[in-house]
Amino acid sequence: MHISEGILPGWLLVTGWGLTAVGTYLGLRKLENREIPLAALLAATFFIASLIHVPLGPTSVHLVLNGLAGVLLGWTVFPVILVGLFLQAILFQFGGITVLGVNTFNMAFPALIAYYLCKGLVKKKDAKSLAIAGVVSAFVAIMGAGILVAVELLFIGEAFKKTAEFVMLAHLPVAIIESIINIFILFFLQKSASEILEGIK
Repeated sequence: MHISEGILPGWLLVTGWGLTAVGTYLGLRKLENREIPLAALLAATFFIASLIHVPLGPTSVHLVLNGLAGVLLGWTVFPVILVGLFLQAILFQFGGITVLGVNTFNMAFPALIAYYLCKGLVKKKDAKSLAIAGVVSAFVAIMGAGILVAVELLFIGEAFKKTAEFVMLAHLPVAIIESIINIFILFFLQKSASEILEGIK
C-alpha cells in the first residue's frame, strides 16, 4: 500500500508531512514509559508483516496490522508506523523518504479512527466485543488506508483511475485476513496479558 517516489505532486507531499508531524508529536506526547515496550513490539510486527508482498495486478498487497496497532496504542500509532515505514524505505526501498509523510498518514490515520471506534469494545473484554473489535479495526484501518491511497492517486489524473479502483478491491481480502488475526491476538491478550487491554486509554 506504499505510494512510490515521484508520483504525487509537491503540495500533497507537504500536506502529508504536515499531518504526520502533528500526529507523531501528539503520539509521542501521549506515550508513557510503560507503553514503550509494547510500542516497540508493534513497530517490529508492523515492519515484518509489511515486508511480505504478494504481487496482484498493477499493485501488491501485504499484511499491515495497523488496525491492531491503532487499537492498542491510540495516537502512538503515528510514531510507530513512521518508524516502521522509515526503516522499510531506507533498508528495502519500499515507498521512499519524500512520500514517507503521506504513507505514514495513510496507514496511521485510519488506525487512529479504529482506536476510537473499538476502545470501548476492547475494554468490555467479553468474547463477542473483542471479536467485533477485531473485525471493525481491521476493516476500518485497511480499507480506510486503501481509500486514502485511491483518493491521492485520483488527484494525479485519469491515468491512475483504474489503479485506484484496483487498490481498493485488492485490499478487501487483506482486511478479512487481518480481521481473523486481530481476533486471535485480542483473545490471546485477554487470556495471557490482560493488563495490556486494561491499559488502553
